[in-house]
Amino acid sequence: MMDWERLITTKRFGLENYYVGNHDSRTEFQRDYDRLIFSPPFRRLQNKTQVFPLPGSVFVHNRLTHSLEVSCIGRSIANVVGRELAARHPEQAHCFNEIGTIVATACLAHDLGNPPFGHSGENAIGTFFADDRGKSVRKSLDINDEQWRDFELFEGNANTFRLLTHTFEGRREGGFVFTYPTLASIVKYPYKSIYAESGKQKFGFFVSDYDSFLRIADDLSIVRCPGNVNRFARYPLVYIVEAADDICYELMDLEDAYKLKIITYDDTVSIMMSYLNEEKQKRAEMIFQKVQDRNERIAYLRSTIMGKLVDGVSKVFVENEEAILSGTFHGSLIDHLPDELSVPYHKCSEYSYKNIYRAQTVVDVELAGYRIINELIELLMEAVFHPEKNYSRLLLDRIPVQYAVRAEDPYVKIQSVLDYISGMTDVFALDLYSKITGMSLPRI
Repeated sequence: MMDWERLITTKRFGLENYYVGNHDSRTEFQRDYDRLIFSPPFRRLQNKTQVFPLPGSVFVHNRLTHSLEVSCIGRSIANVVGRELAARHPEQAHCFNEIGTIVATACLAHDLGNPPFGHSGENAIGTFFADDRGKSVRKSLDINDEQWRDFELFEGNANTFRLLTHTFEGRREGGFVFTYPTLASIVKYPYKSIYAESGKQKFGFFVSDYDSFLRIADDLSIVRCPGNVNRFARYPLVYIVEAADDICYELMDLEDAYKLKIITYDDTVSIMMSYLNEEKQKRAEMIFQKVQDRNERIAYLRSTIMGKLVDGVSKVFVENEEAILSGTFHGSLIDHLPDELSVPYHKCSEYSYKNIYRAQTVVDVELAGYRIINELIELLMEAVFHPEKNYSRLLLDRIPVQYAVRAEDPYVKIQSVLDYISGMTDVFALDLYSKITGMSLPRI
């Protein structure tokens, strides 16, 4: 059984032996939040695709605005949970004072490791290493199955943990030097790629970063999954981060799709109304009589639904606290919502998959992302493994020195290539692709 007293600590990754207490009026967790806000990887999220193409004549969400909204929702859920748990465990009330800040920071960070072009970027990287091109490269390399699995199933969540904890060339030890709870809160799938479920292909950290996670897990008393010693139970606050992400995906993608005229106003309202009981629907209709702007109507419905979902998942967490702490809780908080919320939620998910995520503009981004990322990987892999070639030397000179592309270990070489690519914005990846393939020339 995990214990809140150990789960909430101010110990910092990389500074375990140097901690001397607060340096200013901020709490340690507030310092995490501020450090992330001012970081270059966070700023780069503004030019990374969420779902729809960027930029466009109609503003839609990018990774940055999505992360900010997820952070707000996560903080709201965590604050409700914190109050309830403090009342239930008054002797541990101090443990829950800052969980809203911990979750808010983890939500801001949850997409930092995602490559350009949305989830298609992840798929493109994995596909390269799983198909014939990747296999032909592997034949000449000393890389074991466990390491290669990291590349075949490349996962943005695992890459986020790496980005936050890895000591890149010339950078300080410990990466972002975050507190242990903040780091643990972003690991949705606490196991290595070799133990990923068939068909889901999700995992939480690369082979190279396993010891880092283990150090955190041991200190926080994160338990192993009952019946499966190869997997850890989730750090409890991960469930809140996941729920906040799911809520925002569900509703904001719907709103964006309406604004882009991918789905109709009537369909959008119908789906959103299904979350409301008869009384709430009548109230919405009364407000619609006063508010003629359709965007405002949809925004009202969205905020109402968010409030209901925040209350719903907060209640699920508190009711299942013991199972969460023991590692026996299965599924997500969303999965355990009552029927009046889960039925419309799943109805909305099915509609979105059929009518939004397969829309032509979305598919076009995926197609472009596949081509660009696969080409970049192929060219960079050729360069790092054949640096003696003239073209390779020119290309390697473009890679910032923080990436260890000249390392002896082939696993490290490939990881460094993926570190570089996954840190790119959509615009930068497209620009680099255009230049090194000769499709465009730099302006002087």
